[in-house]
Amino acid sequence: MGSTTPPGASYAELTERFAPVFARIAEGALERELGRTLPFEHVGWLKEAGFGRIRVPAEYGGFGASIETLVRLLIDLSAADSSVGHLLRSHFAFVETIALQGDAFRARWFGRVVDGVIFGNAATERSGNALGTVATRLVPAADGGWLLTGEKYYTTGTIFADYVAVMASPEPGPDGVARRLYALAPTRHAGVEIRDDWDGFGQQMTGTGTAVFRDVPIPAEDAVPRTESTTHEPAFLQLMLLSVLAGIGKAVVRDASSLVAQRTRTFSTGSGQLFREDPLILALVGQLAAKSFAAESSVLAAARELDAALALGPEASAEDRYAKGAVAVDLAQVAVPPLVVDAAQQLFDTAGASAVSRGKALDRHWRNARTVATHNPVAFKARGLGDWFVNGVSPVALHSIGEATAAAAAAEP
Repeated sequence: MGSTTPPGASYAELTERFAPVFARIAEGALERELGRTLPFEHVGWLKEAGFGRIRVPAEYGGFGASIETLVRLLIDLSAADSSVGHLLRSHFAFVETIALQGDAFRARWFGRVVDGVIFGNAATERSGNALGTVATRLVPAADGGWLLTGEKYYTTGTIFADYVAVMASPEPGPDGVARRLYALAPTRHAGVEIRDDWDGFGQQMTGTGTAVFRDVPIPAEDAVPRTESTTHEPAFLQLMLLSVLAGIGKAVVRDASSLVAQRTRTFSTGSGQLFREDPLILALVGQLAAKSFAAESSVLAAARELDAALALGPEASAEDRYAKGAVAVDLAQVAVPPLVVDAAQQLFDTAGASAVSRGKALDRHWRNARTVATHNPVAFKARGLGDWFVNGVSPVALHSIGEATAAAAAAEP
């Protein structure tokens, strides 16, 4: 995926293909929210339309689109239903990882993606693992492969997926260092249990929850080392979340505009005009639109920088490629969440008490935005950016989550 890669399908071309699917997904979004109904059928529509192969290179049968094009489409999808946009985050991240592997791996797994395979994620453990390590284990099997055993949480999208990329470690080598690998486990195997036990107040239909693995066989060739060659992965994963936030921002403007346009009741303390003609209310909607525009613009700018970083090609150092894209994404991570969360909160200032009706579920925009914004604490991103601009220290490459101990800090690459 260097600079010689021919341009892929454009946003306009792919919008013509996927916009009707997004519209169908949007039709039932409110009802799914009210009933906490997981969108299995809707993910199926996207698979049938080929949405999962947007970033697969054209020579493998994909659309070969840029990261910016993918992000624009994810924003549109997330405006229709933020849970559906979010649950595909891990899929697109692992498609990026496939692109960094050898020819045989790319041919095998890109072919499956083109056939409709969707990937889930199982990286994080709820407690107990030291920072920089995972408790989930890969034990050598008699056939030369591995047996996977462990328990994960925050496994967003996995309940909808065909395979899940599980962060796991073999026993430490002679040097005492435990490696971290992605083991590709089939979600339908008898040794895989996926629970929809996410108890967060937002993004409730993403299928986030627990995944348990009990002696799941993993072919040796399907355990991928997590190394410095994949350092754009954290930035890409964060960019997917920012795309969801930008989509929520667009949904806020859409719903605020509809609410104001249809409202006929007013207040004696106001101008007495219809809300759609009242300059104060119109100014409020304008502020929402401006915040949404600023959020989306920041996300798209970060996507372009990540595209440019990958286009530097193999002749550039991994650190140069990583820093160029990661800094831009971190800047957006600091700037975008307050814009969208504030817009979702301000939505209620455009109407009266009827806006808080549970039947309208307008609070879902704030709940969902607030939930997405918690995934990577902004304080840590801002500190890292300050270290970059003042001291030239590159952002942390291989992210992990674990118990904060001195031993764990020393183990973190």
